[in-house]
Amino acid sequence: MPPRRHDTDAGGSREVLGQKAALRDEVWDAMTKGRVARFPGARNRIPNFVGAERAAELLRDTDAWRGARTIKANPDSPQWPVRQRALEDGKTLYMAVPRLAEAKPFFLLDPAHLADSPRAASSIKGASRSARTVDVDELDPVDLVVAGCVAVDERGARLGKGGGFSDLELAIAAEAGLIGERTIIATTVHDEQVLEPGRIPMTAHDFHLDLVVTPTRVVRIARRGRRRPRLRWSELTAEKIAAIPLLARLGPRSGR
Repeated sequence: MPPRRHDTDAGGSREVLGQKAALRDEVWDAMTKGRVARFPGARNRIPNFVGAERAAELLRDTDAWRGARTIKANPDSPQWPVRQRALEDGKTLYMAVPRLAEAKPFFLLDPAHLADSPRAASSIKGASRSARTVDVDELDPVDLVVAGCVAVDERGARLGKGGGFSDLELAIAAEAGLIGERTIIATTVHDEQVLEPGRIPMTAHDFHLDLVVTPTRVVRIARRGRRRPRLRWSELTAEKIAAIPLLARLGPRSGR
């Protein structure tokens, strides 16, 4: 039986969801054929890629990184080197609990209080030993967000794996005042994941990137009046709300 698609409980236009699904398949196939996807393969995930460590080093060398005291990073494998370097550099690190599935949906990693090395502590397994789980109101404002992507373009459009969790995390953090105009949103991806501008369909709830970092280059993107992320309750299915305790607790306070 094929794995359940991540966009199964997604709301919004069926046509756009179909376009995004087809584009994911195209990128996953290209990474597989190009042999740039690491174990366990590209398909149905934020794909780990050859050169992830080099991309993390290039991100580390940016002004956005040097100026950040707090970083929120996705928990996926390709951004593990980013999370490791954040702790090595003494930065407070927030990671979402996978699928936001806990009542306190974020890990807080304090580099001064780790049970293991920064490498081990920044893994999903290691975070359970070194981090404490916290609710949104226990987080500090975030200077730099590092998001996982299936595909991006040089204008800052991004495509996730379909579950919408990155969009939800940013929208929740923005409504809590933790992400503002000065927060930089970055990603690390393989060059194979960078597509021509205009190919990625974007909807009102999708956020744009400020930095795209590959193993070979850093792409800095003009903001062009970037919208503030916000929760759009009308685009959330009942299944999605029920699966995420934080959403179920918040309810549609922002209006539909």
